[in-house]
Amino acid sequence: MGAKVHEWKTSDGSHWAFHCPACDATHVFDKRWTWNGSVEKPTFAPSLLIHGDEKIGRPRCHSHVMDGKMAYCADSTHAMKGQSVELPDWSGIR
Repeated sequence: MGAKVHEWKTSDGSHWAFHCPACDATHVFDKRWTWNGSVEKPTFAPSLLIHGDEKIGRPRCHSHVMDGKMAYCADSTHAMKGQSVELPDWSGIR
């Protein structure tokens, strides 16, 4: 089992990034949020809401990351809404 999250430094600070399989995109948690400290089985709180833009094909993605799994909320607009999947190993920013 590899690392699921990666520290991502930007001009506005340091964040935690992971790959979202539903969006096929990188999502970012701010370091001010609650995190269990694990890169292999991360848990973040609160939930993460990516508003998306349906006009350009980016869905709304609302999820909880718990013990290395993403639980997609029913208000997500992608095909994985309502499902829970394991976070993929980090392989870089997309």
